[in-house]
Amino acid sequence: MSAVTQAALLTGRQARQGARIPVFMVMNLLQPMIWLLLFGQLFRSVIEIPGFAGGADVSYLEYLTPGVVMMTAMGGAAWAGTTFVQDMERGVMDRFLASPTSRGALLAATMAWYSLVGCGQALVVVGVAWLGGARFPGGGAGVLVTLVAVALLSCLFAALSGAVALLTRQQEALIGVSQLLTIPLMFLSSAVMDPALAPDWIADVARYNPFDWAVVVARDALQGFADPGTVWLHLGLLAAAVGVMGALASLAFRAYRRAL
Repeated sequence: MSAVTQAALLTGRQARQGARIPVFMVMNLLQPMIWLLLFGQLFRSVIEIPGFAGGADVSYLEYLTPGVVMMTAMGGAAWAGTTFVQDMERGVMDRFLASPTSRGALLAATMAWYSLVGCGQALVVVGVAWLGGARFPGGGAGVLVTLVAVALLSCLFAALSGAVALLTRQQEALIGVSQLLTIPLMFLSSAVMDPALAPDWIADVARYNPFDWAVVVARDALQGFADPGTVWLHLGLLAAAVGVMGALASLAFRAYRRAL
């Protein structure tokens, strides 16, 4: 059986597990909806600040939506390692690794599943924003590129979460690391505020923040591809980051086996 077939079957396994707990996906959308609907109204006058990105042509809800889309994707994928921890506790992981199952397939299935979940949730967030009055000149092409960015960001953090789970083997450690990483990454980006209006050091950090790369891609794509070069550059950076993190996560399987 090829690694691709194994990955497809394991993705199906993840989907069946997810279908048994649909409330998880619903709850994962609850906080982003609060951000979208509450912050979208609370800070709508921010666009009147001189120098704010987009100016008067872009409402704050339209500015905020790409950030909320990526918050949802990153927040969900950051919990991907939970599946690994559960498999370890039940002895399923050891049986997988003792069988001909490809380690790459195990990781790819997790990345694929959380990418699918992230894309589905992204469509919901964009749809709710549209119902709330946001308009996106990028149209279908903009939404499609946004979904590509969502998939890449989900793969990146699913691989990172899986690696943390394999190295720590503890749910508590995984939760702590996830919170330690995701919250600062969200605020050290352009997700909710234009970095040009923030201290210079925040703008500098945002340039190297993979979460912000995804937000920049989605925002430019949804607003009509004003700077296509920036879109492709940041998509390339995200793809490279996924490759590096995937390789590191694969090495985490070796560390897990050595510790047995």
